[in-house]
Amino acid sequence: MAEHESLEFGKADFVLLDNVSLEEFMANLKLRFEKGRIYTYIGEVVVSVNPYRAMNIYGRDTIEQYKGRELYERPPHLFAIADAAYKAMKRRNKDTCIVISGESGAGKTEASKYIMQYIAAITNPGQRAEVERVKNMLLKSNCVLEAFGNAKTNRNDNSSRFGKYMDINFDFKGDPIGGHINNYLLEKSRVIFQQEGERSFHSFYQMVKGGPESLLRSLHVSKDPTAFNYIKVGGHIKSSIDDGADFKAVADAMKVIGFTADELQTVYKVLATILHLGNLTFGVDGDTTLIENSKVVAVIGDLLATKEENVEKALLYRTVATGRDVIDKQHTAQEASYGRDALAKAMYERMFCWIVGRINDVIEVKNYDAKVHGKNTVIGVLDIYGFEIFQNNSFEQFCINYCNEKLQQLFIQLVLRQEQEEYQREGIPWKHIDFFNNQIIVDLVELQHKGIFSVLDEACMNVGKVTDKVFLQGLNSKYSVVGFIDKNKDTLFQDFKRLLYNSSNPVLKVMWPEGKLRITEVTKRPLTAATLFKNSMIALVENLACKEPYYVRCIKPNDVKSPLLFEHERCRHQVEYLGLLENVRVRRAGFANRQEYPRFLQRYKMISEFTWPNHDLPSEKEAVKKLLQGCGFEQDVAYGKTKVFIRTPRTLFCLEEQRTEMVGRIVLFLQKVWRGTIARMRYRRMRAAVVILRAYRRFKVKSYIKDVNHKFKNVRSMKDHGKHVKWPTPPKVLRRFEEVLRSFYNRWWAWMLIKDMTPEEKLRIRAKGATLEALKDQRPDLGLQRTWEGNYLKRDSPDTASSFTLVSSELQRKDKFMRVLFSCNVRKINRFHKAEDRAVLITDRHLYKMDPQKQYKPMKSIPLYNVTGISVSPGKDQLVVFHTKDSRDLVVCLKGMVPAGDSRIGELVGTLLSHFKSEKRKLQVNIASPIQCSMNGRKCTIIVEPKINQSQPDFTKSRSGYILAVPGN
Repeated sequence: MAEHESLEFGKADFVLLDNVSLEEFMANLKLRFEKGRIYTYIGEVVVSVNPYRAMNIYGRDTIEQYKGRELYERPPHLFAIADAAYKAMKRRNKDTCIVISGESGAGKTEASKYIMQYIAAITNPGQRAEVERVKNMLLKSNCVLEAFGNAKTNRNDNSSRFGKYMDINFDFKGDPIGGHINNYLLEKSRVIFQQEGERSFHSFYQMVKGGPESLLRSLHVSKDPTAFNYIKVGGHIKSSIDDGADFKAVADAMKVIGFTADELQTVYKVLATILHLGNLTFGVDGDTTLIENSKVVAVIGDLLATKEENVEKALLYRTVATGRDVIDKQHTAQEASYGRDALAKAMYERMFCWIVGRINDVIEVKNYDAKVHGKNTVIGVLDIYGFEIFQNNSFEQFCINYCNEKLQQLFIQLVLRQEQEEYQREGIPWKHIDFFNNQIIVDLVELQHKGIFSVLDEACMNVGKVTDKVFLQGLNSKYSVVGFIDKNKDTLFQDFKRLLYNSSNPVLKVMWPEGKLRITEVTKRPLTAATLFKNSMIALVENLACKEPYYVRCIKPNDVKSPLLFEHERCRHQVEYLGLLENVRVRRAGFANRQEYPRFLQRYKMISEFTWPNHDLPSEKEAVKKLLQGCGFEQDVAYGKTKVFIRTPRTLFCLEEQRTEMVGRIVLFLQKVWRGTIARMRYRRMRAAVVILRAYRRFKVKSYIKDVNHKFKNVRSMKDHGKHVKWPTPPKVLRRFEEVLRSFYNRWWAWMLIKDMTPEEKLRIRAKGATLEALKDQRPDLGLQRTWEGNYLKRDSPDTASSFTLVSSELQRKDKFMRVLFSCNVRKINRFHKAEDRAVLITDRHLYKMDPQKQYKPMKSIPLYNVTGISVSPGKDQLVVFHTKDSRDLVVCLKGMVPAGDSRIGELVGTLLSHFKSEKRKLQVNIASPIQCSMNGRKCTIIVEPKINQSQPDFTKSRSGYILAVPGN
């Protein structure tokens, strides 16, 4: 809060001074300036002292501190007054304005820019494109207007030489939707003359110093400002201003706003034309006036897109209508120089007004219908000229000071006089405070028939030689009036207007619309500059008076732009003529805030139990009394007829604190009730959903079971026992049940297939199942589709079948085995690493090796319990490795199959696995390539290699073991 700011920085609000006197006011102002506190309140007025240094108090963090806050919640700042104006506009749907006043160099222009920056930053949280565009245009327009309307003076490096009032339009949501700029009394005399130590408008130096070489060549302009008479005084001045960088920034800003390349080029041509006009000199040859440097005329004609002879004629002659006759009257050298200077000033002024108009074309509100979009409201920002008194005051400074007097009158009316009148109207006791009413000064200037402007206009209308002395005699005073008559007449020969209107450049043509009138049509005397300015000031004050005003009063601490120096007399003078002390006295004697009873009650009724949510007292005034008595503030308030008056800001802020606390509690209560309502609604929906879901699930389960029952009802009588029947899609909840059900069905189906089989058929089925489980997806052909016979030696070798039968019968008698599991011809590796043909016979007890060349003589047998595993390759080959406990593995390749392409690996593996399982033993099956094995205790590797010319599989020795060569495709 501002009133809680540490006392080492002085009083943050002048209303809180112990004694209201000029000395205490000045002492507090100086202390705060020296402590770096450049802003101080007087109630809702911000007093700003120019710090003449960059201060880190305008960033995004600072903006967030002031956004949405009440005026006294934070230390004094421009952002606080900007937020107050924005809140008043948004909450009460009322137009507001911020009036910034003070001397030149007091910081008015910077203040207006910071206010614009703040308003742009706090609006549009949704970042919509159109709103962002308007905000960007409003900010960019400042840069352009400063370039063409500001200049370096002895008191200020960036002095506004025109008055600017900007309206920012907002929609009903508080987002900016457009704006409008009004400009007042551009100091166009600065175009042709500047005092020692000052410059002309920034735009000239930016173009000369910052323009690219190609542009300057096309304009016939050099980079030396001292080469041009109109700006050579300012060309000698060393300045911290970076004209080159500013030229690019302004050009970029104009492009963003929407100026076309042709329009931008025309602006540069106008500036160049003015510079060339200043270098024109006139001489006399007898009775004839001549242009001494006629080459410049050709350049001007080229820049203005008109004929050279037309330019020369307009400079040397004046067309006059006498009755029906039209004659060309030659100028004297003095008249020609006057006309040249008048043209230069008028061209710059017209260009400036056209630039403002183009900006308005872009930023003004378009297609806005109040019936559809709601009422739009306005925040006005007035950055007006500085009140100053020089040793010699020009006509422009006279008008500027008159403008400040009009604004001071408005300030007196709205802040001082209305304050007292309101107390009387509301029946509040009031001690009258005297203040200086400057109405008499305003009347002295603008009073009809008697005011200075009226006397000046009458002097301009006199027939014959009209001089400043004639005007001075009319005033009967010692005021310095040099140049007043000429500047008030603001005479520009019609020939120049026609010359520029008839230019082939369409932009120039637009700037001079009255040039289309013929000489005989131009008869009405135009209004004088003073009258036009007076009318615009009256209209401005009327516009401000219909808005809720907020004030920023800027003070210049010294004339040398020092961040440390506080010149007491200099500041005292400004405090006095700004009426700041009178404002403090009125605020101090009166009440800091007043609100109508209904509005006050609407805002604070939640604080008291007697007024929340609605009161039952006789009137709203009685309800407000009850509320404030309950808070203990009855000693700090007064009750008017329609309003409650609160004396100190502290009381108002305490009310705001209590309101904020209660709003939080109310919000929590509303959230609680609403969340409860939402929870109950959600519960009812969930309960209904659960009931529906249960019913639906029961329906789906019943439907599924009914469907399954219907489809599988007669599967016993079907040929394939229902294998072709398509299962219905189960509901999600029954997916696991369906898996179990399918498993039951598959087991039943399998049982139905095998229940009538012989024991031998059942063994073969189990063997095929074991093969499928062990080798599925790991070998290409498992032989599952054919009948497994097991004992193939009889069928493969019918010629020697009788010998095999005798041998096998003898072995059965001898070894007592029950059945033959598998037999086949093979190619094997012997202990000498040679390959030889053999036959293998596998029974339920032994694995026999036989020599088919010797009537199947048994060579050697391996007990089946000694076999620990078998390894096969993943290819089509018939390689088999029997692993034994004693590491004497048997490596064979099945051969001699009938038919030739038959694969018996699957049958061999499945048969052995089924047998081992029946005896509750485990047989390890490996599918690998290459295959690792042990031959007579030595580790070796067997690799399978297809060969194109190989007719039968065969083994060869390799470094690491053996290679099985098989026939290739």
